[in-house]
Amino acid sequence: MRTPSGFYRLLPLLLLLFFAACSPRLEERGRASYYAKSFQGRKTANGETFRQGRRTAAHKTLPFGTKVRVTNLKNGKTVKVRINDRGPFVSGRVIDLSRKAARRLGMLDDGVAEVRLSYKKKK
Repeated sequence: MRTPSGFYRLLPLLLLLFFAACSPRLEERGRASYYAKSFQGRKTANGETFRQGRRTAAHKTLPFGTKVRVTNLKNGKTVKVRINDRGPFVSGRVIDLSRKAARRLGMLDDGVAEVRLSYKKKK
């Protein structure tokens, strides 16, 4: 039995489309800011004590404990953070970062940066 040779050329593309469609990763874009020093030691929404030296963040809707990869779109730097608080409550902002995470993204001087969030969908 002969198989059309065009099928073998399309197979990688079909597999790529299939797995991309089934991918549990989601993305979000917007502006990121970081916590002021005065938040050090306060309680977060999930009950933890906030520490600037940890890679944590606040998001309005993601479940606590979600791991998020944040990419600074200006310089391409990335950091992985864990959601442990709610916010930001400023229009246009999608995430508030700890100082350590903001430093890794190279956004301490700017204060606010355009970012892409990438995270796995919870089942």
